Amino acid sequence: MHISDILAQPQPSISFEFFPPKTEKAAASLFDTIRELELLSPSFVSVTYGAGGSTRDLTHQLVLKILQETSIPAVPHLTCVCHEEADIDGILARYAESGVGTILALRGDPPRDRPDYDRTADAFRYAADLVRHIRGFNQSGQHPGGGFGIGVAGFPEGHPETPNRMAEMDHLKAKVEAGADYICTQLFFDNHDFFDFRDRCALAGIEVPIVAGIMPITTATGMVRMAELAAGARFPAKLLRTLNGHENDQERFAAAGIEYATAQCQELIAQGVDGLHFYTLNKSGATKQIAVELQLGGTG
Repeated sequence: MHISDILAQPQPSISFEFFPPKTEKAAASLFDTIRELELLSPSFVSVTYGAGGSTRDLTHQLVLKILQETSIPAVPHLTCVCHEEADIDGILARYAESGVGTILALRGDPPRDRPDYDRTADAFRYAADLVRHIRGFNQSGQHPGGGFGIGVAGFPEGHPETPNRMAEMDHLKAKVEAGADYICTQLFFDNHDFFDFRDRCALAGIEVPIVAGIMPITTATGMVRMAELAAGARFPAKLLRTLNGHENDQERFAAAGIEYATAQCQELIAQGVDGLHFYTLNKSGATKQIAVELQLGGTG
């Protein structure tokens, strides 16, 4: 089933994001997590791609394992940075041969050890260019399944490198016009940001489904790390008030964070969200609790 058909279902889609593990122990633990979440009948799962393609092989291996050993469609991330056109074509050919049906096309970031990387050697400067190239690959007939569905990223709180929100929407529209089938948003903690983003997309003539990115906060240290990793992430007073006073009680802190994320998802569903995409950090507990509480996926 094409990703557009998946997202056109009456109920919102439910999906999860994982990152490739670097050790055998971590890989075994992750696959236990994936097996648990498979019971929720997710619409798809996505697998991240390290900065500059640093996890290229690990990403492909995890995607292949998911496709071969579970019933879940796997969506690999693919980025532009540090890639020549031949690199991208080779990756697309491998994914097509492996039965991958959808790719999340991103600009990406340079590796941390190369912050001054010169991008003039990259074949594709922006995600819209990569989307256009994937469309060309589809039209070439090289995909046995008829072509890849394509997702792109959206930023309800604003892109950290594009303070001009009107220009940001222009960039997003360019990705959609290049051939994107859906938008998956960066995480956010205030639904007003998402609803405003969705309304601005509609005003700009962007009509593809928009999947909301959700991150349950379950540890105080994880919250600090998320503030560092997700540049510009806003923690609204309502969330801080929910978590306040539980910093030294791990169980209560996690319960409060899950309660907040559950209420956030409940409101999004009530307002007709196309899908919920959970940033799991390779763990199942919080996501599973939210899915069961709201009878998402195969829990109803």
